[in-house]
Order: sequence, then structure tokens, then C-alpha cells
Amino acid sequence: MKYITLSATLTAVVTVLAHHGLTNAFSTPSPSSLSTLLSENGAFLSELREVASSSFPDTAPTDDIFYLRYCLSSDKKSKEEIIDQLKSTLEWRSKEGKEICDSAATAIAEATSSGGWNNDPVRAAAPHAASVNKYISSSQCLTITTNSGDLCYCIRAGKIDDTALMSEVSVDEMAEFFLYAKEINALVANSRSKQFDKLVTVLTANDLAGVQLVGGDATFRKALGAASSKANELYPNTAGPTFLLNLPRLFAALTKLFTPLFPKEVRKRLKFERGPLGKIEELTDISPNGNPAEREKFLKEVDAMLAN
Repeated sequence: MKYITLSATLTAVVTVLAHHGLTNAFSTPSPSSLSTLLSENGAFLSELREVASSSFPDTAPTDDIFYLRYCLSSDKKSKEEIIDQLKSTLEWRSKEGKEICDSAATAIAEATSSGGWNNDPVRAAAPHAASVNKYISSSQCLTITTNSGDLCYCIRAGKIDDTALMSEVSVDEMAEFFLYAKEINALVANSRSKQFDKLVTVLTANDLAGVQLVGGDATFRKALGAASSKANELYPNTAGPTFLLNLPRLFAALTKLFTPLFPKEVRKRLKFERGPLGKIEELTDISPNGNPAEREKFLKEVDAMLAN
């Protein structure tokens, strides 16, 4: 049996976290109501809408919340930097990302056509669904609504047969699938923002039980990393805190020691916990149609993690 050094172990842990999109910038949910935020940022929001409509008249989004999320970056970026980021995003949405965005919008319309939510159209419209859906289902990835109205994207990467999956798709194709999931969540978050009069964010609950911190399929991790890096540019002020759940105790301890090296914004948004999702057999148990007791228990655990 080969032993790896402590340094190599730490590097492996951070690499896995990075590939899961955990070292990207996170938004800090504002205590202000959505209506207040829209009013306070009205002038800049109108300017961004004008930039979008003049530069991309056929594909510019019409949703004010889309532009508001850019406005809220003004405490960290200059106006020119925000406009450049917006133009870059709109360029992607009008060209290489257009099919992803169009498919996501159509899928959500079909998913909500009956008044509730039917996830089948969303899965069917995903890029490369015929291959990916054989390995990724609601047993590995599931998005639910928290008690606060935010979304919580739950993922169990250790339950994904990444080797078999990546034998059927390329890194770019896998990244497209994950970006489609990001677009779905972003559209739903914007819609829910209007419903709850608050800027809804997307929390992430990573159940890391069974994840290979050393080894595994490197191309799958590369796809995750590429999608996370791109999503950080495309969806500003959308990501909420990330919960790292059920890491093996040794790696959890090492990671906590290493997190002071992360950027401050990342460090304050990472939350390590053991227990939540640990005894859940299927992620569908915490869905609205699942086990009410398990769902309520998990949502209370999310509340507790947010409060700490």
C-alpha cells in the first residue's frame, strides 16, 4: 500500500473542493427586500438594460433580477468591470450558450405548465441527456426549497459512477450539462425572488461521503471545475453558502486546517458538518413528494447551519 504525504493529502482535498466549485466567489444574501434592492439600484440597472438591449437586441434578458445581480457587484467591481462582465455573459448566451439557455427556458415552461413542478421535461432537455441521465438522477442531484425561500442544490458525487459516465461523454459535453443545471437553478431563483420579495440564492449541500479525494476520474473533475469557473462569471450574486457534509474525519480535520489559505470571501461561506444527509438512503426522501419527516429534519439542519 502506498502512503501519500500530508502535503499531497491537503493538495488532494483542496483540488476536490475546487473541482466541486467550492472555491468560487459566493454572494452574501442581502437583508433588504427585493423591491428595496430594485429601487436602490434602479439607475444602474436601467443602464445595464440599455447596454444589453443595444449590444444584443435579439437575446438580451428582460428580467430585472438578472441585471440586479450584476448591480450588487458594485461594492467589489467598478462600473466598467461590471459592464464588461455583462457583455461577456450576453455574448455567451447569444452564441455557444444559446442552446443551453433556450433549452432551459423551454424546459421550465413545460415543468411548470400544470401549476406544480414536473422534473421530467428538465431532465429530458438537458444537454447529452441520453448518456448523462443514465448516471445522474435525483438520487445524486436534487434541488429543493429551504424554509427561507432559497434553493438548496444537493449533490452526492460519491454516488456517481464517473468512470462509466465519462466513457460516454467528453469533458466539454459534461461541462455543458452542469451549466444547464446552473441555468435552470438561476432561472428558478429569479422567479422565486419575485414570489418571496427577496433575492433568492442557490445554496449547495455537498454530501461528500464516498467521494474519492485521491484518484477517481480526473476528466469528470475537470468538467466540474470548468463548469463552476464559467458559472461564476455567468451568474453573479446567485451562489449562497456551500455546506460540505460528511467528509471522512481525517480529511475534514485537514481541510479545516487548510481553509485559512482560501480567500476570505470563500472562507466565510464554507460550512463543514457531519450528519445532515448522512442517514438518508435516497435524496428523493427530502423532496416535496418524499418522506415529510426526513425533509423537515434536513430543512431544520440547513437553518441551523445558516445560523452558525
